[in-house]
Amino acid sequence: MAFAFLLMQTELTITLTMIGVIAIFQVVSLIRHADSTNRLLNSFLQSIRYSDFTRTFQVESSDDSLNRLKKTFNDVIGDFQAVRAEKEESYHYLQTVIQHIGIALIAFQKDGSVELINNATKKLFQVRTLNNIQNLRDYSPDLVQRLLTIKHGENTLVKIREKDDYLQLSVYGTEFKIHNRTIILVSIKNIQHELDEKEMESWQKLIRVLTHEIMNSITPISSLSSTVNLLMDDVIGSLKEKDSCGDDVESLQEIYSALQTIQKRTEGLIHFVNTYRNLTRIPTPNFNIFPVTRLLNNIYELHRQEMNEKHVACKIVVDPPTLELYADEQLIEQVLINLVKNAIHAIEGRESPEIEMKAFLNRRGKITIQITDNGAGILPEVLDKIFIPFFSTKPQGSGIGLSLSRQILRLHSGTINVYSEPDVETRFTLVF
Repeated sequence: MAFAFLLMQTELTITLTMIGVIAIFQVVSLIRHADSTNRLLNSFLQSIRYSDFTRTFQVESSDDSLNRLKKTFNDVIGDFQAVRAEKEESYHYLQTVIQHIGIALIAFQKDGSVELINNATKKLFQVRTLNNIQNLRDYSPDLVQRLLTIKHGENTLVKIREKDDYLQLSVYGTEFKIHNRTIILVSIKNIQHELDEKEMESWQKLIRVLTHEIMNSITPISSLSSTVNLLMDDVIGSLKEKDSCGDDVESLQEIYSALQTIQKRTEGLIHFVNTYRNLTRIPTPNFNIFPVTRLLNNIYELHRQEMNEKHVACKIVVDPPTLELYADEQLIEQVLINLVKNAIHAIEGRESPEIEMKAFLNRRGKITIQITDNGAGILPEVLDKIFIPFFSTKPQGSGIGLSLSRQILRLHSGTINVYSEPDVETRFTLVF
């Protein structure tokens, strides 16, 4: 305004020039001040946008208002740093919990893209990474189908049978949204061991009740029949000495024969019941460390003669040769003896009978012992029943051997499974 007034109303050239220079200087200073403030604001907003909270603003200007602005920016960045550090701590804490939890967890989108898996998942499915649920199709197509169609709050059971393993997976799913993305979180747990535990407990309770009731009924019958047999023996002997009527003696002898049959059958029933009582009388394992090579060689020596007589080729493989097992050696020997006897029975009549005893570390790092034969095999509809007490495919079998074996493995916190391809191979797998 001063410049315009001097220009229009006066002829003060020097004053006009000085006022013009001052006006230009002030305009340039104002532009530089505004530009400096804008650069400061831009730097601060860029830090927030890219979460770069390492920047600081030096409070060294002579402009007091600008210094206060820089100090406020530094305080805001400090608050962001504290919030970010707290979130990162919470994230790492959550990641640690997820990775150490014993249940497999998978978070994926509707299209199957995996966003999170934990160590339990990698261990269960034996994978290092998992980018998509479809990558599990080779492991189990049924599992992939269940995962992709599971609904919120649904709990389902998936059975997976492999050559060396049998899994029953309990799958629970929940659904939530993050930034307009639908995420499905599933927990997967192998409950095969728990089911085996409950099944064995149920059988044991049933056997205890049955054997108790049967023994209560059959023992007095056996005792009475034995006593009556003795009395009848004396009566018949007395009549023969007196030369009594032959018809009477013959009738008494028939009664005596019937009583002997009753006594024999009651004794057989008592032996039968005592046999099944063994399922509930397994001694507590006496754990110790021993080489697996010694265990398998002992089993072979016990059956060497029988194998040689039947021309059975037996192969023993232990990998590594120094493999050691922490278990009750006598009880595990009993299990292997039963399995080898079954294998020898199964390969009778084969042209080239073979039995393989193999010990190794499976892909989950657990000690595994396998007994394999090339016998007739087990029919698919029978596979799920052979470990049930009282069930046997042998005409003279008691149905207790494999049940007893499973019970012994249960006491070792292990499992026993079977894979069979009729007329090709049958493989019993013990996993410790």
